[in-house]
Amino acid sequence: MGEIAINIKAVNQPGVLRDITELTAQCQINITYTHMFIEDKYHASLYMELEAVENVERLMENIGKLEAVSSVEECPTLQDVFGKRIIITGGGAQVAMVAQGAITEADRHNIRGEHISVDTIPLVGEEDLSEAVSAVGRLPRVGALVLAGSLMGGKITQAIEEIKKDHEVIVISLNMPGSVTEKADLVVTDPIQAGVMAVMAVADTALFDIKKLGQKKF
Repeated sequence: MGEIAINIKAVNQPGVLRDITELTAQCQINITYTHMFIEDKYHASLYMELEAVENVERLMENIGKLEAVSSVEECPTLQDVFGKRIIITGGGAQVAMVAQGAITEADRHNIRGEHISVDTIPLVGEEDLSEAVSAVGRLPRVGALVLAGSLMGGKITQAIEEIKKDHEVIVISLNMPGSVTEKADLVVTDPIQAGVMAVMAVADTALFDIKKLGQKKF
């Protein structure tokens, strides 16, 4: 069976996650993604994406028998709902313009059956931006990162090198001073066009391949 997702409501107490993962391990079920968060002082939610589940109903029934669990339900995976992610970070004005292009283009592809979402965070400063770039490697389903600013280099460039080494993330940069443009897969002067090209680069419904471009800067 393919990948499925379940959402579990449970009491906020130590050992609950251990008990649930022990059940999945006993059934030889692989956890591909999980996210746990506290709803309030006494309640927590656990979202899990699982593969190799032979009997979904029995798994949910067994988890529901745990004393700390109040409910279990099957739900669509985040890939099915939000799909591939475009992350845009940098200066507020530039981020807004890139987001305009990305959201407009994503809408065109999503109408045709794609699922592409756009996340933004306006940040300034080498330290904050480098941390944001590094964090992209810890986020699921990221297809492209767009760096929208006026000047980027130093630790930001190092962070780009690290995520490109360990993850399949397309990095697009606005045309700006700094060493970031040397490490980006694509450098685009127009911020709206940068957003459009970021979506085209990850969309299955677009006939566009960055690797086939004859030049890197536009």
